Amino acid sequence: MSGALEELYQEVILDHGRRPRHFGVVPDANRRAEGINPLCGDRLTLTMRMEGDRVRALAFTGEGCAISRASASLMAQAVQGRTRDEAEHLFREVHRLVTEGPEAADPEVLGKLAVLSGVRRFPTRVKCASLAWHALRAALGGQETSVSTEGDEEPTLIP
Repeated sequence: MSGALEELYQEVILDHGRRPRHFGVVPDANRRAEGINPLCGDRLTLTMRMEGDRVRALAFTGEGCAISRASASLMAQAVQGRTRDEAEHLFREVHRLVTEGPEAADPEVLGKLAVLSGVRRFPTRVKCASLAWHALRAALGGQETSVSTEGDEEPTLIP
């Protein structure tokens, strides 16, 4: 990672970690999912209002490390207003970015989310960065459930 990108990564993570966007609860939510990362203690609850096939409102609450909060904040900004298919596609690109590296993901799809590429350098933080995204995926699927990053490569659903 270049020095300029490293600096941007740190700046964005700190900014969104300290002042997360879309932090709160969607009052008329029709989707909800919880995410738990037992390894580092991150916990979040995602609430979302879908209208037809489009994400109209998305917010999250919870506690976690700066990377977890920043990723949730960036996700909420990026997904708001997108269709379910667009949000799923974005999930897959972010997942490739943090697990395989920037060369595996489409930079045009990622846009500002490309700053999350720095997470890959810290394998224990990949689960922090992907927690909100897995909760999003569960909510998009209509599963009012919890997801945990502990164990398998893919987060597991908790009944």
